[in-house]
Amino acid sequence: MSPALRAALEADFSTLAELIHLHAQEAPGRRALVQGGESLDYGALDALMDRVGAALQRDGIQAGETIAICAGTSLAYAVTYLGALRVGVVVAPLAPGATPESLAGMLDDADARLLFTDQAVAEALGSRAASVPRIALDGGSAGVAWTGWLAEPGRRPQAVTVDRAWPFNIIYSSGTTGEPKGIVQPHGMRWVHVQRGAAYGYGADTVTLLSTPLYSNTTLVVFFPTLAYGGTVLLMPKFDAAAYLQLAERERVTHTMLVPVQYQRIMARPDFGRYDLSSFRVKFSTSAPFSAALKADVLQRWPGGLVEFYGMTEGGGTCILEAHLHPDKLHTVGRPAQGHDIRLIDEAGHEVPPGEAGEVVGHSPGMMKGYHQRPEKTREAEWFDPQGQRYIRTGDIGRFDAEGFLVLLDRRKDMIISGGFNIYPSDLEGVLRQHAAVLEAAVVGVPSEQWGETPVAFVVLQEGQTVSALALKEWANSRVGKTQRLADLRYLDELPRSAIGKVLKRELRERYGSRA
Repeated sequence: MSPALRAALEADFSTLAELIHLHAQEAPGRRALVQGGESLDYGALDALMDRVGAALQRDGIQAGETIAICAGTSLAYAVTYLGALRVGVVVAPLAPGATPESLAGMLDDADARLLFTDQAVAEALGSRAASVPRIALDGGSAGVAWTGWLAEPGRRPQAVTVDRAWPFNIIYSSGTTGEPKGIVQPHGMRWVHVQRGAAYGYGADTVTLLSTPLYSNTTLVVFFPTLAYGGTVLLMPKFDAAAYLQLAERERVTHTMLVPVQYQRIMARPDFGRYDLSSFRVKFSTSAPFSAALKADVLQRWPGGLVEFYGMTEGGGTCILEAHLHPDKLHTVGRPAQGHDIRLIDEAGHEVPPGEAGEVVGHSPGMMKGYHQRPEKTREAEWFDPQGQRYIRTGDIGRFDAEGFLVLLDRRKDMIISGGFNIYPSDLEGVLRQHAAVLEAAVVGVPSEQWGETPVAFVVLQEGQTVSALALKEWANSRVGKTQRLADLRYLDELPRSAIGKVLKRELRERYGSRA
């Protein structure tokens, strides 16, 4: 490693774009990004990032302004993201599976100057958000062809000195309603993720396999550090367990990020044992509950370490479980990361005594600036200790064991995580209540062998109204994104409630389980 690279990686703050440029100078022919039969080495990646940055500046897009990317995973997607960062432009990566109305709402909320998309998304979006110019990453008719939009070869942008407090990207936490929340992550927060990579063996010989989408924070917490340390990223546009194992063996993969349901599908394959996975150093997981039994199976049969991250896209506090070092703690999500202050508070906002359960709140160097243009939602997500230090609330209930490992007891705000995607029950309940026959609705997550969890609705009809459960389910599913569709819908005479009128969702889950 060159002295310049080492100094940049060890600095209090550097940028990912700067590190990629230094890798391009040191080893221009080393592979950076690979998808299928296409690849980019560091020299080509650096040059394309310059062309993206120069094109954005040519189009009058200034540092601090936002572009949106909504498309399937591709090399052009990754290059556009990275090139924007080079000139201080903020990226809003949007989920292609969101409803057209939601996508239009997110584009408006982000104040996006350009939309980089593909044919499938453009067809779904139609004439919505027509005022945002579109660039077709796939070269189709979705907009101006990306290859033609790029600045000419050899062009470099005007240099921009990025500040650590500047927005890096806006990650949207929900895409079902017309009012999603944009989580603004600063460059300093992403730099914390990069620096964490030193502990997990990232380097020029790293080969990271990613099969989750590039708009997901789950993917990005491994994608960025791999490139920062000069490794190679293999991108799978769509997860398939057999194809994953074949690629991992052929490419001698060293690092990966998978959500628990993907681990479940891989480990369930009867031919798992015939693949040579001895090259793996570290496997990561986050985003969803990871059962102790599944962790134990991965540790027993899959070489390399297993690391689980517990935290939020909003940042705050992260817990890390190095499962291979603590096989007796697989029922936990680990201990607070170095420099992370995680506390437990009661409903009144006071810290609970040691050993008692409370809501998890966290403070760290990696924290969101806030929800984009939603100060009231930002305030709801914050907690301040008596000295005025800011923490991010998770809504999760947990307790620390005697060794300082965090045990989660209840789910954050009843959020459902299905196949690695976040589903918010309140969004689905709002859709159901739009039907004229519906009086009340409650949505809960139930276990699913295929997805880990899946949403199920309980509905109370208006007096005198009739509609079949199947017809109502199909009506609702036609109005939500693909990842948010209901798996089942049941009618009740009334929803179970507490003495203060709160719907008892745990009782609904138990009731569904007893009937399933």
